[in-house]
Amino acid sequence: MNLIRLAQPASLDNLRLASGEPRPPGPGEVLLRVRASSLNYHDWCVVVGEIPAADGRIPMSDGAGEVVEVGPPLGDVPQPFAKGDAVMSTFFPRWRDGPVGKDVVRSVPGDDADGFACEHATVPASGLTRQPRGYTHAQAATLPCAALTAWRALMVDGPLVAGETVVVQGTGGVSIFALQFAKAAGATVIATSSSDDKLARLKALGADHVVNYRTQPQWSRFVSEVTGGLGADHVVEVGGVQTLAQSMRAARIGGHVSMIGVLSGREGPVSTALLMAKNLRVQGVTVGNHRHQREMVRAIEANGIVPVIDSHFPLARIADAFRHQASGRHFGKIVLDI
Repeated sequence: MNLIRLAQPASLDNLRLASGEPRPPGPGEVLLRVRASSLNYHDWCVVVGEIPAADGRIPMSDGAGEVVEVGPPLGDVPQPFAKGDAVMSTFFPRWRDGPVGKDVVRSVPGDDADGFACEHATVPASGLTRQPRGYTHAQAATLPCAALTAWRALMVDGPLVAGETVVVQGTGGVSIFALQFAKAAGATVIATSSSDDKLARLKALGADHVVNYRTQPQWSRFVSEVTGGLGADHVVEVGGVQTLAQSMRAARIGGHVSMIGVLSGREGPVSTALLMAKNLRVQGVTVGNHRHQREMVRAIEANGIVPVIDSHFPLARIADAFRHQASGRHFGKIVLDI
């Protein structure tokens, strides 16, 4: 089979096409024919060395495909999948349910363990869920990291209630999924971008209000204006250092800011006075668990939500796919067809 290995020191130039033989599945495992993966900021951090990975690691946390072989049951636990089932990965294969903990956030595909930049992967069946009915493998591959992060931020940690207001930032995967989930739940959505063309596309997807943060850097004032001075109930914060202050100002008193991204930096000052004065809840979000993903799949099917895919790249052009991601020109998810 064809696969990609990341040689150290990590860089786009050290993403190398290789070959190998798939491992037969053991107890509780399945052999998956991987058909697609999708790029996340997390994967970028791995391939450029910001997140350590072993020499020769197979990257990519997201994977979707069909089961081609099923291993024997693990003890008394029956196998949840059969040959031919359409399945997708989970970001934290060990996190089945309950609160996040140190023991369940290990073995992340693509850095702690080999990922899905390969034609076949042998993985624990417990770390997979079914795909939404009617989805292509490419569509399913966009869900395990970006979509589930947006789902947990709004529907689990929110929890979002119909009639509330949500702010989403930019046009990456998490933000667009957050827009789609929020609209499906009956929320008003305010979207930001630096591109008027992208803002028009966000409006077409259902955003009620849009604001260009290049021409209106104090965009929290726009949020205050369109909410009658109240502010937003929820802000999906993906920018990090340079946008957190605006997100906190944009939130209503007692509002909820989901801290998801660090695109503009990993550390910076926080206005503790504003945090206290507004009684804000600023909560870090790192994807979600197996139960969250199953619930998200049911919601996607009930609402007919379809992922926004910007572009497709073949596996051998994985470095070009990451260069496209780094350019910031994309709108939605970038998919690897495998």
